[in-house]
Amino acid sequence: MNLQLSPTAAARIQAQIAKRGKGLGLRVGVKKSGCSGWAYTMDYADAVEDGDEIFDSHGAKLVVKAEHLPLLDGLTLDWQKQGLNESFKFINPNVKAQCGCGESFAV
Repeated sequence: MNLQLSPTAAARIQAQIAKRGKGLGLRVGVKKSGCSGWAYTMDYADAVEDGDEIFDSHGAKLVVKAEHLPLLDGLTLDWQKQGLNESFKFINPNVKAQCGCGESFAV
């Protein structure tokens, strides 16, 4: 299994954790949701729990529950700025379709 961060995403995670004053990394997962079936979840990871996998990339960590890995294998998480908007962008080779608003995906 392989998950990666772009250099800009890693820098953003490191900056947010430094600003927050604590944290191990970013916890990424999926949940059933939306019109296409799945949606991404993100939160701070303050500890490693049973069943977690850790991926180090460019000095930052992604923490993922093992049960979510089949849907996220090969994922690259990027940080993108477009005009006044900036956000994480999930580049997932497993996605076969997305809903029109981009909030959910199907595999």
